[in-house]
Amino acid sequence: MKRIPVTVSILAAALMATSSYAVGNEIFQENCADCHYTTGPAKEKTIADQLAKKGPELWYAGSKFQKEWLLSWLQDPIPIRPLKYNSITEKNPADHPKLSAGDSASVTDYLMGLTSADVKAGVITPKKSAKGRLIFSKKMPCSGCHQYPAKKGKVKGGLSGPTLVGAGTRLNPDWIYAYLTNTKVFKPVRAMPDFSGSLNPKAIEKVAAYVAIFK
Repeated sequence: MKRIPVTVSILAAALMATSSYAVGNEIFQENCADCHYTTGPAKEKTIADQLAKKGPELWYAGSKFQKEWLLSWLQDPIPIRPLKYNSITEKNPADHPKLSAGDSASVTDYLMGLTSADVKAGVITPKKSAKGRLIFSKKMPCSGCHQYPAKKGKVKGGLSGPTLVGAGTRLNPDWIYAYLTNTKVFKPVRAMPDFSGSLNPKAIEKVAAYVAIFK
């Protein structure tokens, strides 16, 4: 059997990845760009810009989402927000379009290539944290705006923010920490509080680690 040089294999893989990224970009621009921004940072946009799109910004999608989850979700988009984006009264109509398996793979490769330098890798390890749970449910409390998995399979919490049910498989733990630490970098126009002024970095780490275990 003829051995393929390692350098050739790496080059071929890189070319395939580049091709998939380009195809994903094309599919995204045709089907998704009317509802989502993929250019950032968010601070360069006005309030009118923020309200012009029906969906959240995705210029840092590769830092925010886990790839396996994103690939699956694009094919079967179950609502993440109980209420419409940028609304605290209107119910989410659950009308996000579905993509085919092939298109989902290409768009996933494209979105995972969109990253933010503000999300540092290896900061958070998902784990149970009594202090994190206390801050989440009592001190802040995050549960006033976000649904979360409670005991015995029950779901509790508010509806005004995106659900945190399944956050452990949906979100990059390091992004959770970065978002809680410097929320305005990712979404300057928001209802989400800036916790950096009320929680120290260690406390934010514990909350992020706790949220990252949600199923």
